[in-house]
Amino acid sequence: MSTNVDNLRIDELRTISCMVTNLVKGKKVTVLGAARSGIAVAALLQEQGAVVFVSDSGSSEKLTFQVLSLKALGLSYETGGHTERVLDADLLVLSPGVPSNVAMVKEAHRRDVRVVSELEVASWFCPAPMVAVTGTNGKTTTTTLLGRMLHDGQVRHAVAGNIGTAFSSVVRDLTAGSVAVLEVSSFQLDDIEMFHPKVSVLLNITPDHLDRYDHLFEKYMAAKCRVFENQTLSDYLIYNYDDGETRECVRRLASLHVRALPFGIDQQFEEGAFVEEGKLVTVIDGKRSEIIEVGQISIRGNHNLYNSMAATLAAQLLNVAVPSIRATLKNFKGVEHRLEFVREVRGVKYVNDSKATNVDSVWYAVQSFDEPLVLLLGGRDKGNDYSKIHELVQQRVKAIVAIGESADTIVKEFSSLCKVEKAGSMEEAVRMASACAVSGETVLLSPACASFDWYDDFEHRGDSFKSIVNAL
Repeated sequence: MSTNVDNLRIDELRTISCMVTNLVKGKKVTVLGAARSGIAVAALLQEQGAVVFVSDSGSSEKLTFQVLSLKALGLSYETGGHTERVLDADLLVLSPGVPSNVAMVKEAHRRDVRVVSELEVASWFCPAPMVAVTGTNGKTTTTTLLGRMLHDGQVRHAVAGNIGTAFSSVVRDLTAGSVAVLEVSSFQLDDIEMFHPKVSVLLNITPDHLDRYDHLFEKYMAAKCRVFENQTLSDYLIYNYDDGETRECVRRLASLHVRALPFGIDQQFEEGAFVEEGKLVTVIDGKRSEIIEVGQISIRGNHNLYNSMAATLAAQLLNVAVPSIRATLKNFKGVEHRLEFVREVRGVKYVNDSKATNVDSVWYAVQSFDEPLVLLLGGRDKGNDYSKIHELVQQRVKAIVAIGESADTIVKEFSSLCKVEKAGSMEEAVRMASACAVSGETVLLSPACASFDWYDDFEHRGDSFKSIVNAL
C-alpha cells in the first residue's frame, strides 16, 4: 500500500469533502457529551457551517473547563441534563462516552433523527487513509507502537481516537499524503455509517462492557466487527487468527469483501505474520520478511507479541522499511498504565497495569510473570466472569488484595484459591501488598474492573498507585 495519493484520488477527496460540507452546512446538529471529543467535533462542525448545540448531563460546576471552551467557541450549550432541545436537530452526534442505549438516543431514533458517532463525523473530513485498531485488549499498545513505527520510519501521521486525542481535533492537520492511526472502541463503532479505514486491525474479541450491550456477547462482537464492514477488496483487515471468536467473525463477515491478513503464534500462513524458529516473520503479497528474533522484542508476554505482529503488518503496508520496524520493536518501552514497571523496594517489584479493566487483560498480565505475585484486584465490576483466571491465579498468585466496589465479590471468588484480604483504599491496599510480598516477588495492580468507584478513570487510578508506591 502506498501513502502517496495520485491526482485522481485527490480529485475524489475534494469531491467528497464538498459533498460532506454541503451535507452539514446550515444543518442543526446536536452534540451529546461535552468531553474532549464532543467539543472537538462541535468545533469541526461549526467550521463546516453547521448550527451546533452541545448538551451534557454533568453540572456546570463539574464542567468548568468544558463550559469555558464552549463559550470561547461561541457555541450554544446546556449542562445538568438533556432537554427537548437536543432533539430539535437534523443530526445527533454522540461523544464516545455516551452510551447508544440511553433514553435520549433511543428517542432520537424513534423520531428518525439521524444519529452518528464523533468517529464517523471526523472521518467525513479526513483526507488521509485511516488505520483503525480495535479489539478488547491491546488497542492502546498496538496503536501507540504503530505510531512509533511510523514516526521512526518518517511517515507523516497522527495518532488519535480512543487513545485520548479526539480524531476531530487532528483531522484538519492531515493531508492525502499522511496517515490517520486510530484506536477505535466498540462504542465509537456503534454509530458509524460510512467509516472506511484503509487498514483495519482486529486484535481479539472477549467479553467486556456487556453492561452496555444488554449483557449479550453477540451484540458486543457485532459492534467490534463493524470496523471492517465498509472495507473492500482494495483494503486490508489484519486479524488475530489464534483468537477463536475473532477468526470466526472474520470467516463469516469479512472473507469475501476485504483482503485479510492473519497473524498468530500457533501456525504459519501463506500471507500474514507468524513465528518461525524463534523469529517474527511476515509474508505480504508473496514477499517474505524476517523481522526480528522474538526474544529481542522489548515488550514482554505473548499478548505483546500479538500486538507487535499486528503493528508490524500495518507498518509494512504503510511502507515502513523492515530495518526501521526492527529497531522500533527493540526500543519501544510500552505505554503508561499497561504492565508499567514503577520501582523496586527491598527486592519487591511494583507494576502498574491499571489499564487492565477486564478479566482477559488480567490473564495476559499474570501469565507474563514467572515470579510469585501479590495481585491488587477489583473496582467497578462490568459483569466479569472470574472463572477464566481461577487456574492461573492458583498457579501464580501468592495473595490477592481486593479493592473497590467489587471487593466482596473478589473475596468470594478467590478465597479458596489463595490468601485474600480486603482493603478500603489504595493506600491500604499497597500497604497490605507490601507487607505480604518478599524479595523476588512482584506486586501487580491489574484490577479487571473499571475505576469509576474510587477514581475518575484508569489513568487516575494508576497515577494514585504509582504515587503511593513511590512514597514507600
